[in-house]
Amino acid sequence: MRDRYTITERLDHGGMAEVFRGVAESMAGFKKNVAIKRILPNLTKNEKFVAMFLDEAKLSLFLQHANIVQVFDISKTPDNAYFLVMEYVDGCNLKALIERQKQKNKRIELAHSIYLMIECCKALQYAHTLESPETGEPLGIVHRDISPPNILLSKNGEVKLVDFGLAKANSQIESTDPGVVKGKFSYLSPEAASGLDVDSRADVFAVGIILWELFTGRRLFYGDTDYQTVELVRQARVPSLQALNPEIEPELEQVVRKALARDPDERYQSANDLADALAQFLFSRRMKVTARDISNLVKDTQVEIMRKRSHEPKESLIEAIILDEMQKMTSLVDGEEGSGGVGEGSASLDPGSFVDTSGWVGELGLASQQQPARGKGGKPATKPPQNRPGAPSPGTSRNVPTPASGDIESLEQMLEPERTGLHKREGGPPWLPILLICAVLAIVSAVVVIVVMT
Repeated sequence: MRDRYTITERLDHGGMAEVFRGVAESMAGFKKNVAIKRILPNLTKNEKFVAMFLDEAKLSLFLQHANIVQVFDISKTPDNAYFLVMEYVDGCNLKALIERQKQKNKRIELAHSIYLMIECCKALQYAHTLESPETGEPLGIVHRDISPPNILLSKNGEVKLVDFGLAKANSQIESTDPGVVKGKFSYLSPEAASGLDVDSRADVFAVGIILWELFTGRRLFYGDTDYQTVELVRQARVPSLQALNPEIEPELEQVVRKALARDPDERYQSANDLADALAQFLFSRRMKVTARDISNLVKDTQVEIMRKRSHEPKESLIEAIILDEMQKMTSLVDGEEGSGGVGEGSASLDPGSFVDTSGWVGELGLASQQQPARGKGGKPATKPPQNRPGAPSPGTSRNVPTPASGDIESLEQMLEPERTGLHKREGGPPWLPILLICAVLAIVSAVVVIVVMT
C-alpha cells in the first residue's frame, strides 16, 4: 500500500526541479523522513523529456548502495506533475560545503577532498558495473551529471550521489527551455560536449573536474556564456595545479591530469582505477581521514544554512499547492491493488524493458489506467469484473470517474449506484400496473358517455 506523504519544508529549487522534505506515513502508522523532488511543470510539457525521465528514473530503483541516495517511489498526479520520493539525507551538498569554506576564506583540506572523491568513485563503480538481475547483462548506467550539487553529505559523514538517471533526461530538454541546464555544461566531458556517445569514462572526467576545483578553489571550465563553456570543455586545457596551489605534489597532479585526459582512452578506464590512485596517494602520505572529519564540516555548514533559512520568507502558499498535488499522487512503481500504480510491482521490474522508452508515454494515457494490475509472471493480480445485468457493456461511455490501474474494487463500488438505478428502472415500481388500469378504465368510460349522449 502506498505511503501517504506530507511536506514539512522546502529544501531547494533549481531549473529542473524543486526539493521538499517530507514525511512518509504507512497504514500501520510508521513514519520516516523522505525527500520529495517535484519535476517543474514546464518540463513535463516535453514528451521526449517525460519518456526519458520515466525510463531512467525507473532504472534508478535498482540502485542500492551505501553511497547512492535510494529512490523509493516515482509518482504522478492527474495533471501530469511528477514526483520522486527518495531517501532523505540530513546534511548538505558539496556545493554548500565549498561555499561555506569560501565564506571562511578557506578551501576544503587536501586529504578531505580526496576522501570525498574516493567515496564518489565507489558509487560510480557500482552503478557502472550493475547487471540486470534477469539477464545478467550490464545495464550500462552512466550518471552524466556528476557535479557538486549532486553530491550529498550527511551529518554522519556519509557521501551519497543523487539524481542517477535524471541527467540523461535533462539532455532531452528542448532549446525552448533556456537556462534549465545553465551551469551544468561545466561538468561535461569533451565527448559529451561534442555530441558523441558517452560511457562511464565521462563520469571519471567529471570527478577529475571536481578534484581540480577542490584543490584550487576555482572553476575549471566556466565561460561568460554557455557556448564559451562548452568550447572550454571541448578543448580540455587544464591549467597547472601546482601553480595555483603549492600543496599539490607532482604525483597528485598526474592523477588529476589522467582523469582529465581529453581522449577517453587515455583516462582511467574505470572509477575504481581512479579511486585506487587517490587512495594510494593518501596511504603513501599517511593521511588519515574518516567520516568523522566530514561530519564536522557538514555540521558547521548546516548551522550556516539554518541561519540563512531563518531570514527567508515562508513559502506556505507554495507548499500548500504542492501538498494539494501530492494528495492526488498515484505511484508508477507500486502495482498493489489500491495503490494506483501503472507498473508491475517493484519486485518484478525488468531492466530490459527500460531500453525502449516509447512505451512510457503511452502509460500516461487513459487506456493504460484501465488495465488490471499484474502480479508476478505477468498474470492479472485480480480477476476482472464480469458483465452483469445493468452494467455498462464494453464501449459504452458513462460519466463515471476512472480509477487507477488495479483498483477493480473501487470501479465496482463506483458503478454500483448506477447499476442499482438501472435495476429499478428495468423492474418498475409495483403501483405502475394500477395506474395503467385506471387510465384504460377512464378512456372506456369517456367513450361510453359519448355514445350514450349521441
